[in-house]
Amino acid sequence: MRIDLHAHSNASDGTDTPAELVAAAVAAGLDVVALTDHDTVAGHAEAAGAVHALPDGARLTVVPGAELSCVVDGISMHLLAYLFDPAEPEFEAERELVRTDRFRRGRAVVERCRELGADISWEQVQRIAGAGSVGRPHIASALVEAGVVTTVSDAFTRDWLANGGRADVRKHETDPVEAVRLVRAAGGVPVFAHPGAVKRGRTVSDQVIADLAAAGLAALEVDHTDHDEETRQRLRGLAGELGLLVTGSSDYHGSRKTVRLGEHTTDPEVYEALLAQATGAKPIVR
Repeated sequence: MRIDLHAHSNASDGTDTPAELVAAAVAAGLDVVALTDHDTVAGHAEAAGAVHALPDGARLTVVPGAELSCVVDGISMHLLAYLFDPAEPEFEAERELVRTDRFRRGRAVVERCRELGADISWEQVQRIAGAGSVGRPHIASALVEAGVVTTVSDAFTRDWLANGGRADVRKHETDPVEAVRLVRAAGGVPVFAHPGAVKRGRTVSDQVIADLAAAGLAALEVDHTDHDEETRQRLRGLAGELGLLVTGSSDYHGSRKTVRLGEHTTDPEVYEALLAQATGAKPIVR
């Protein structure tokens, strides 16, 4: 089995529609793909419809999930949440609060970029985002269009959009221990996304990860394009010490990033162990 547990659609900051993501996963030879848009489940219904409409002979399982924005000690981090009940009221309210503040933050970041000399506009960023929730990758795409940077990745430096960068603006983000509690209370399974991605900014300490493990964290996303081999080995050792599972994922964003679906994958036994912990929702199977 080929299992990719981290992918985005245009319901947040990917470029594929949920249906296109399903088709791309089939074309990539995946057996399982998780749809984990930022702080939203808006793409789940379309993805489910696309799975059920697959032609005879095509097989795919979609794991409904989300990627949650968190902060601890002033450091931003992301928590993947799988198979939670999307209607559980406390968790739904927290996701809505984060999404609402994304809009305020997006406008403020655009204004900061303009003050720094970038000829971009809020209307341009909204066009790029389409129906998706505006995020920094959309602003990065606007910077590319304006010729300020060459690629989206080039925008995520301290000169522009990186955490703590010149154009960065803080947004509402959930305390990660509270996020783990919310995910578990909604019947879901929490996994720390790209915990060693130093190119994105400061990363949390091993003690924070230990605190999250004690709170109910299930796994660390170790095999990820933003982790070099030394980082992966260190995180595998830490996961073993803390009794956490280890996952691998592409963090696919369509054409917005160069990473391919299935570039990194999760072991089938780990996938089954994650499924066994979920009570809030079930995978969508064709």
